[in-house]
Amino acid sequence: MKLVPLGDRVVLRQLVAEETTKSGIVLPGQNKEKPQQAEVIAVGPGGMVDGKEVKMEVKVGDNVIFSKYSGNEVKVEEDEYIIVRQNDILAIVK
Repeated sequence: MKLVPLGDRVVLRQLVAEETTKSGIVLPGQNKEKPQQAEVIAVGPGGMVDGKEVKMEVKVGDNVIFSKYSGNEVKVEEDEYIIVRQNDILAIVK
């Protein structure tokens, strides 16, 4: 199965949280916060969205930082994804 986003939506795969801090402290599972960094898996076509022209600025393979409480989490087969609007993406990590 393949996810194909519509309009200005972007499919993201969230990066895995580190299990130890920089100082070497191991974090138990419930204390780990999911990172707000993700890899772009699929990009919608853009075009006219809500009466405005939207040009897609991200591409597949980009690493991005997105808003903390944005998007919808979906599970396809065994993989988990987040579908967000492009304006919920804050930055591209280079």
